[in-house]
Amino acid sequence: FFPRRAEPGKKLEPLELAAIPPVIFSEVMRDLDLVVSAAHVGGVDPEASHSTVEMRAAIVRELLALLHIENVMVEERHAKIQGRPGEDTVHRGSAVVHKMGRGAVNILAVPSQHRGRVFLPFADEEPRTAEVMSKIIMLAEDFSIKDPAILSQIE
Repeated sequence: FFPRRAEPGKKLEPLELAAIPPVIFSEVMRDLDLVVSAAHVGGVDPEASHSTVEMRAAIVRELLALLHIENVMVEERHAKIQGRPGEDTVHRGSAVVHKMGRGAVNILAVPSQHRGRVFLPFADEEPRTAEVMSKIIMLAEDFSIKDPAILSQIE
């Protein structure tokens, strides 16, 4: 944040955070969030580069083959899962889940420090990859889901 006016020939100095009116700060942060959200929807994924998404596609294909899971199709940036109650998608960059025709499904990952670690022997240690994989596998085998919060969203 910089002052709106400065003396001619004088360099603009940033404002102290405490000098910014709270309403102005809040509105600017809200606008910034909107810009970032719109960029994400537009295909500029802040969560993963193109190479990361492609690497995850290879991991998904290999893991599905190893586990003999046949109801998942790996597409451009998503994994499409044909589940019991309908089709779901998992974005391979952000791990966001959507129920086709209904919208987002809120499946929150538990950070590894709060549970046992999931090891993918042929994958990197990046936690988002494990999150993407766990959501794909869980939705591919949706008949075994017991969590009522997840079931209410996918059925």
